[in-house]
Amino acid sequence: MTPHPASASFLLKGARLPQWLCTAVSASDGVDITVVDGKIQQIETSSANAAGLPVWNAAGALTMPLMVDAHTHLDKTLTRNRMGNITPGLLGAIQAMMLDRAHWTVEDVYQRANQGLNWSYAAGVQHLRTHCDWWEPNAQPIAWQVLQDLSFAWKSKIQIERVSLIPLHLYADIAQAHRLAKQVAANGPGALLGGFVHTSNWDLQALKNLFTAAQAEGLNVDLHMDEELNPAAQGLLRTTEIMQEIAFEGHVVCGHTCALSAQDRTLALHTLDQVAKVNMSLVTLPLTNLLLQDAITGKTPTQRGLTLIQEARARNIPVMVASDNVQDPFCTFGSYDPLEALSTGALAAQLPQVFDDATQSICRTDWLTGDPKDLPFRVGNAANFIVFEQANLWGFPSQTHARQVIRNGLPVSNPE
Repeated sequence: MTPHPASASFLLKGARLPQWLCTAVSASDGVDITVVDGKIQQIETSSANAAGLPVWNAAGALTMPLMVDAHTHLDKTLTRNRMGNITPGLLGAIQAMMLDRAHWTVEDVYQRANQGLNWSYAAGVQHLRTHCDWWEPNAQPIAWQVLQDLSFAWKSKIQIERVSLIPLHLYADIAQAHRLAKQVAANGPGALLGGFVHTSNWDLQALKNLFTAAQAEGLNVDLHMDEELNPAAQGLLRTTEIMQEIAFEGHVVCGHTCALSAQDRTLALHTLDQVAKVNMSLVTLPLTNLLLQDAITGKTPTQRGLTLIQEARARNIPVMVASDNVQDPFCTFGSYDPLEALSTGALAAQLPQVFDDATQSICRTDWLTGDPKDLPFRVGNAANFIVFEQANLWGFPSQTHARQVIRNGLPVSNPE
């Protein structure tokens, strides 16, 4: 393929887009994308280039929108290097993280989170949602304000959303639940109410209080849900019932939902049938859950810990794939590149048509926000996309290291 022209106005010829975009933009065999002053002006199967723009010949190179990292933990990131041995599994990681919090200062959190955002930007992420541990009912955590500061600092590069990751028991008192929701709502757009829902802290009334408080403040909700292989976990099913009972008006994202893979199949599929009836997306976190679930010293794991991705998609439930934890006690691996998570997830879950279908899981902002206006790659939007210069349709995403990230029509490799 020819090099990118030295301007933000050009004609990209012969770009191979994923099939899921084709209903909105054109055929997947190869399209011409006209970019003027950094914005997409036209997408069509063949352009006559009447304006005489410089031509960038993609020659069939795989091309997709910039990415969404739907579930991360910028507050915890890059802490693994200062920890010793950690007991395998989720609860052991939580214990190690609680000990490390003694080292958290404004400067420490800012430096680590900012490094993660630099990696994310270079990979081609344009929208990132981060959870933030919130353990005290009457005080905002240090990281919450730091992440808000970073969202302002990065607003021209990455849209950052913050989720208050609050243990379920802190919602047990309805008045306290409303106070927590008011604190989150006071941060304005980009702040969501969240919680950790697990059999170890299960409280149906607390979960109802969480949703009642979110409804009162007009907040969307993002939950760590059933992150375990306990077939008795019922958080996801009860959440759908609560949403219907109170006619919840917001959008809900449930991350992990690993327990579906361990439950009786009839119950698991019934639960997914209920998810399909409400305004909910799921997020699977393959890197972290493959590492944390069924983790016993000296034993090779036999359970993968992934949610039922294929069954959910068969019901038209949006399922996203995200980085989750990066180089902290929950996951030693990761680099804030959603393609890394997709590559692992595609293998572990045996996903078909990875480029043409599964790339939705790392590109569909509307799946994360619940807002159909957030569909990426529209005429009139900024020319933000990724061209994979060496990847082919059948090898994707294993051949993705050579990529050209385009932001506002210009190639970039770092935020400076």
